[in-house]
Amino acid sequence: MPETSREIETVEGRSDRQQGDQGKQSSHNVVSIISQFADDNLTLVRNISTVLAVTGVVVIARSIKLITKFQAASEIPARFIERNVSLRGKVHSITERGVEVEHVPIYLPVLSRVLSKHKGVSTSPLLVHLAGVELTPEGRVWLQKNLAPAQTVWLKLISREDDTLHCLLSQSRKGSVWSYCVNEEVLRLGLARTAPVVGVLPDSRLYWRLHKRLHRAEVRAERKGRGLWKQDSLWERASKAVWDSAVFRLMKRIFKRS
Repeated sequence: MPETSREIETVEGRSDRQQGDQGKQSSHNVVSIISQFADDNLTLVRNISTVLAVTGVVVIARSIKLITKFQAASEIPARFIERNVSLRGKVHSITERGVEVEHVPIYLPVLSRVLSKHKGVSTSPLLVHLAGVELTPEGRVWLQKNLAPAQTVWLKLISREDDTLHCLLSQSRKGSVWSYCVNEEVLRLGLARTAPVVGVLPDSRLYWRLHKRLHRAEVRAERKGRGLWKQDSLWERASKAVWDSAVFRLMKRIFKRS
């Protein structure tokens, strides 16, 4: 009986080993078949990989609006404004309402043309207001001189109000790779006053960070007497005081009568 049991165990062990070898051989055959197919159809495999990669790029690009051209404030996703995303654009014109900017999305060869929603349609610019700034008439003239049509600018989204975007607008200095904030520049030149930042809670960190930044530029203009902060010289103030004095007016009447 013991010998019979050993014989049975030996037979079963051989059977298990044979099944294991067959399984390994089967797996090896499958891998070999797939490898052989890939080698024989290398071009097809590459094309499939390319299609999958392009499809992935398209899905991602469309989901995060990378290649979407915005033509109205309402088209911009709320998360873009919440995260203060910067958009690239070209100056269209300067109006009494603000700066009109044509949005220039990220360009991806072929995909941008294929997926463009506004292909063959006339473009409409975005209306941009300089956040936290109240321009003087001289400030608007300065913008018209320094923001030429088709000039590239960057819009840092701060808030949205109806069809208007409140932004920090930046552009490169002439002959330099460095850019500057137009909001700060008009304040620094005394061509504007600071104003409440529309659409941002007064007790938020963003509000106070912007207010501090813009107020610093305004104080600098006030100290240097630039633009609307310009003061008359001592001689001009003295002459004006004498001219407006009651004694001087009385003397003018006496001389007129005589």
